[in-house]
Amino acid sequence: MIISNCVINLSADKLRTYQEAYRVLKPGGRLAISDIALNQELPDKVRKSVEAYVGCVGEAVLMDEYKRIVEAAGFKKIKITNKNTSSCIAPNTKDPIGRTILDGLEDHMTLEKCVTSIYVEGYK
Repeated sequence: MIISNCVINLSADKLRTYQEAYRVLKPGGRLAISDIALNQELPDKVRKSVEAYVGCVGEAVLMDEYKRIVEAAGFKKIKITNKNTSSCIAPNTKDPIGRTILDGLEDHMTLEKCVTSIYVEGYK
C-alpha cells in the first residue's frame, strides 16, 4: 500500500510520480492519496507565483486531468472523492503567501471555487 498526504500536487511531473508508485506496488496493491486539485483553472498570475507553489496550489491540476494521469500510470478501479471545497486561506488573512494568492484571483473568483481537497484511490 502507498499512502501520501498532499505532496503530489507539488510535483511538476505527476505522471512520472504515479508511474513510480505503480511500479513499486505488488500486484493488487493499493494507492491512497490525499491531495489538492482544481475545480477550475487559476489565473496565470497566481499559478506561476512562488507563493502559489509554496501554498500548495501552483502545480495543482484540474480534476479530470488528475484522473487521466492516474489512469495513464496504469492504476485500475480509480476513485477520486472531492473531500471539501472550504477555503484553506481566510479571506482576511495577513499571511503574505495567502494574501498574494487571494489578491491574484480575478474579481469573480474565490479560492474555494477553484481549489479542492481530494482523496485518490487506485489498485495495481
